[in-house]
Amino acid sequence: MGCDVERLELAAAEMEAESGGDEGAPGWKRTLYIMWFAQLVAILGFMFVIPFMPFYIRELGVTDERLVPMWSGLLGSASGLAFALVAPFWGALADRYGRRPMVLRSMFAGAVVLTLMGYVVNVNQLLVLRIMQGLLTGTIGASVALVSAITPRRRLGFSLGLMQTAVLSGASVGPWIGGAVADRLGYRLPFLVAGGALVVSGLLVALFTRESFVRPTADNDRLSTLGMIRQAPGYGTMLGIFFLISLAGTIVAPVFPLIVEKLLHDPANKGAITGMIMGITGLVEAVAAVSVGRWSDRVGQKTILISCTFLSGLVCLPMAVAGSVGQLFGLRAALGLTGGGTAPTINALVGKLMPRNYYGRAFGLTSSVSGLGGSAGPMIGGAMAAWWGLQSPFLAMGAMLIIIAAVAAWSIKDLRRGLARRLAD
Repeated sequence: MGCDVERLELAAAEMEAESGGDEGAPGWKRTLYIMWFAQLVAILGFMFVIPFMPFYIRELGVTDERLVPMWSGLLGSASGLAFALVAPFWGALADRYGRRPMVLRSMFAGAVVLTLMGYVVNVNQLLVLRIMQGLLTGTIGASVALVSAITPRRRLGFSLGLMQTAVLSGASVGPWIGGAVADRLGYRLPFLVAGGALVVSGLLVALFTRESFVRPTADNDRLSTLGMIRQAPGYGTMLGIFFLISLAGTIVAPVFPLIVEKLLHDPANKGAITGMIMGITGLVEAVAAVSVGRWSDRVGQKTILISCTFLSGLVCLPMAVAGSVGQLFGLRAALGLTGGGTAPTINALVGKLMPRNYYGRAFGLTSSVSGLGGSAGPMIGGAMAAWWGLQSPFLAMGAMLIIIAAVAAWSIKDLRRGLARRLAD
């Protein structure tokens, strides 16, 4: 163990020197802002097609209404499960060859896959492409690894909060515009627009970002294994929390457009209205994420994580009994306010726990676990809706978030000192 600790210290020191120590990499702010905009455009593209997916399934020949949420859940789960299987592999390549190439791979592959989705003729072809999307993309994890590697540790909360605003802004604007386009021009054109957005984001990264990457020595490269990452105290706890938050966050995804349709008196604009209601959550979260991320650098990520997840759970429960689109809109806005700090705080906790040379694999593994949760969530939510009604996934989401807050309060220790204690052993 002593030898492993010495090598871990050497590997950490090597990466700290590469990134400029606690001052970050040269030009890190410029790369951060370019990555923010590129991620915004990428997520906008991915989310462009979400609000009308159940309606697209109908157009592809699924006429049994009980099967529509099941297929919607399966499509969501297939992508997440495929991503979970390959995320550690992409993370390992990031640590070996650089994080920037992984960002480029995820964005340009997403452009191809999304474009092809606009040409499918049956739901089985759509399922295959959703699996390919999971295998080849993953812009969030790749971007988080790159930004974390170049950012000073003391600014991780702010930087990852800023990146979260890109994700949330894209997630709010994308469904809104995509649903409106689908209502007027059909369900196929938005996939082509989404593919174009991913091309733009990839070109931004290729032309305007830099990474001062130093490939690890053969000895340290051989030691940088997932098993060694798991030795970091507290990392296993964080993996569990990543899984549960992702599961809770996606359990309502396959039924949300259907419950909006049910509440509407005139379903003619159901795609646009679904996108608008989904979008308000991301919009409010985007506003909250930077402030909460900056605040978490001062008061601690653990406190913010517990508060955000608990309050989000309380907000989700009334969604099950919302009697109008207006009520659902207001509750989703409140969810954005309470949930804005969740993602940047858990990513910052991991960033403070791990040495920089492990970031690719560390965030690859957290992305993999999140993908598992994201794949289980839609499938569970679709099955619950089919058997117990459209409201049941909302109750499950609220209960799970409250449980996550309790788990975090009980199990997360002072992760900022955890690695130091490990190295001292």
